[in-house]
Amino acid sequence: MSYIPAETRYDKMIYNRCGKTGLKLPAISLGLWHNFGDDTPHQTKQAILHTAFDLGITHFDIANNYGPPAGSAETAFGRIMAEDFRDLRDEMIISSKAGYHMWNGPYGEWGSRKYLVASCDQSLKRTGLEYFDIFYSHRFDPDTPLEETMGALDYIVRSGRALYAGISSYNSQRTREAAAILKDLGTPCIIHQPSYNILNRWVETDGLKETMADLGMGSIAFVPLAQGMLTNKYLKGIPSGSRASQGKSLDPGVLTDHAVASLNKLNDLAASRGQTLAQMALAWVLRDGGITSALIGASKPEQVTDCVGALANLSFTAAELAEIDRISLERDINLWAKSSAD
Repeated sequence: MSYIPAETRYDKMIYNRCGKTGLKLPAISLGLWHNFGDDTPHQTKQAILHTAFDLGITHFDIANNYGPPAGSAETAFGRIMAEDFRDLRDEMIISSKAGYHMWNGPYGEWGSRKYLVASCDQSLKRTGLEYFDIFYSHRFDPDTPLEETMGALDYIVRSGRALYAGISSYNSQRTREAAAILKDLGTPCIIHQPSYNILNRWVETDGLKETMADLGMGSIAFVPLAQGMLTNKYLKGIPSGSRASQGKSLDPGVLTDHAVASLNKLNDLAASRGQTLAQMALAWVLRDGGITSALIGASKPEQVTDCVGALANLSFTAAELAEIDRISLERDINLWAKSSAD
């Protein structure tokens, strides 16, 4: 049966302007990372995307190396685009990225013009798209001149491969430098994608949040649920089949007894607000308008529905924010510290 999107899909979603551009992003976006590889059934991936779009999520974020194996998430998304969303492309924002290891040899990662342009072409081929709405430099490359990396993004936009340019996991200083180069080239950097959540606040301590606001740049926070830590999944420890148990992307070493106790306290606070822990965590990321969109991942459609439910209550009292700060003693966990600190 052909997919028919819900007619009510735009009724409740919040759409925020991305910096000073004309582009609007949904407050909740969907990332296709570890749950869109070949180890996930095609029907599950379809159901997740259908549910997301029906709830007003119009932004889908991928990268060249997402899977597993690398590239398979883009291939899967391309198949679903062709099967279910072909006539809906103009209602979607689709982004991809390049920066991490993708193929062997000296040209298969980091930030050279050679790698970024080739990666973008490969990603377009895998997805079957004519262009990406946003294409990112996935991480700062300390061994390539920033002028070259930003020049590659400028070329990708000017050649029609993407409409907008963005960066991910750049620290505050590098963000200012990259934005200045792109501004001079005439292709502004419209968005930054940093990791950010209750347990990982480097964008505040680094000053990146203020930098993005000062530059008029949009922002989309990835891992707003701390790889599933800020959900009900780990309230009793590490369950079998979870990311932590599989070693996919969450180090089980961070789930100390103290961390689990803190998560349960946060869960109690969320319940007092009438929210799940995931909903409160997303509301916290979006609480002051400093973040344009929260980028979630999902392994089942019900998780998408739960996350979108966060938008029903984005306000916090001063007492609630203070309590979150008091509980979150493990807030310096930052799996991306190296790339953002270079």
